[in-house]
This record gives sequence, structure tokens and C-alpha cells, in this order.
Amino acid sequence: MDDLAGFLRTRRSRVDPVSVGIPRDSRRRVEGLRREEVAHLSGVSVDYYVRLEQGRATQPSEHVLDALARVLGLDETERGHLHRLARQRRRRPSAPGGRVRPELRRVLDLVTEAPALIMDHRMDVLAANRLAGPLYGRPTRGLNTARHIFIEEADRGLYADWETCTLDVVGHLRLAAGKYPGDPRLASLIGELAMGSERFRRLWARADVRARTHGRKVFRHPLVGLLELHQENFALPDDSGMELLVLSAAPGSAAEDGLRLLAGLAAEANDPPAAPRARPGERPATAPAGQPTAGDGDLAGPGGG
Repeated sequence: MDDLAGFLRTRRSRVDPVSVGIPRDSRRRVEGLRREEVAHLSGVSVDYYVRLEQGRATQPSEHVLDALARVLGLDETERGHLHRLARQRRRRPSAPGGRVRPELRRVLDLVTEAPALIMDHRMDVLAANRLAGPLYGRPTRGLNTARHIFIEEADRGLYADWETCTLDVVGHLRLAAGKYPGDPRLASLIGELAMGSERFRRLWARADVRARTHGRKVFRHPLVGLLELHQENFALPDDSGMELLVLSAAPGSAAEDGLRLLAGLAAEANDPPAAPRARPGERPATAPAGQPTAGDGDLAGPGGG
């Protein structure tokens, strides 16, 4: 799903030679840095770096990885991803399970004024509160938010900032692929998205990684209109790969009113219709024979009592 060689190649192609002290050359045909330039700036031999990009080198040391990260201008998230990819050759961690503890489900139920859900590293929704389903416009059971964004909602317009959402999804899945390279379900999902979405294929080839912990998320909801929400991602501290996501609205905002309206609509949809109240002395036509009704005992008809 991912490898050190491919990541190095894509990062190398994005470095502006001028930014690392190499004079601009109009005859340069290589996009970004050449392999020998990366090797020289990192303090490793050209042969060794070439073997790294070809997947033939032995396990690079921490010192070499740090030097490569510096030359390639990697941010903190990319640097961690680089080190994980290098460690894959020594061990392939198994994917964590997807069991949500009852205590976590209780926490979700305590969040009543904002959509909240628990998602695993594959972006499968494992649990959600009552407001999450109405926000996404479908039951949360079986919902995978990556599939929802790229396949189910690609043309329907629920995500007002759809292009940004796709960048976040691919960046998240790239990180997950680096952490759990032996996860067959993750590999299957990535293959499905690549088959079903040209944009996913193009973004995946860029090998970008993103760790989205919070940010703006805007929904264009068909029932309540535009919802400008703030998403917070809380990584659960148990090495489960799960995150708690809460989508809140600013106090006094139109989005807060929209969420309140959405909660009311969801409650109406979930509540069973009330039985029609019988007039005094009448038995509802739908009442089963022999069963007490509003006209039996609690309300006395004319002449009763």
C-alpha cells in the first residue's frame, strides 16, 4: 500500500533547488532535486540513496532518516511517516480491533447538541450519537466516511468544502497505511476508492500525509441549510487507532440553530405517532376487542359511573 521508496521519490520532486542553495538552471529537466543532490545534502553516498529509492537498501539509521527529512523539508507529520515506513521492514504491526467499549458509547450519548462519532483508522464509523445520522443523511451503521466523501457524495453536494475533505481523507489514509501496512481491509478500501474515483487516484499518487486534529467543516444540508461546524478529533489513548469526532457549532450562530432544528426533525422521525384520542364514550375503531381504551373506565360516558 505504501513504501519508503515511493515516499522519498514524491518528496524529492517537490523541493525547490533554490531553497537548498542550488542555483537555478534553465536546462534542468528534473522536477525538484536530483538523487545525487539529495544524497550530497544528506551526507550519504549516491549509491546508497539510489538503493533507498529502489527499495533495495538495508534499514536506514535514525541519523540518515533525520538528514533526509531535513533536506526534503518534511513537516512533523511527514517526518513521523518517514520513520514508520522505514521501520516496516523490521515489523509489520497488525491492525487493531474495532470494539467500542460500553463506557465510550455512554460518552457519545452524553453529547446531545452536536453530532459525535467514533471512527477507526479505516474511517469506518463504529459508534455514533443520535445526531450524527441525520447530519450525514443516512444511518451510521456501515458508514465509512472516506467512501461517503469520494463515492456516495461526490456529486450530491453535502460537503460544501468537498475538495478540502478529499485532501484530508487521502492524507489520513496514507498515514494509516504507513502505520498498518498489513491490514487487508484497509488495502481493500484503498483499492475500491481508486477504482471508483479519479480524484482519489490522483491524490493517492501524490503520497501526501495529513494529521487533521481540528478544523472547519461545512455541510450543505438538504433539510436545514448551510452548517458551518468545527470538528475536533480526539485520539483515544489506548493504541486502538480510534478517534472521537465532535462537530460543534459556535454559540449563537446560524449553525447552532440548524443543529437544533436537525435534532428536532430527528426526534420527530424516531418518535412513534401518537394514538388518536377517543372522545368520551367512544371506543377507538382500532382497539382490539377486550382491551381497555380511553373510554373504558378512565373516562365515563353519558350515564356511566
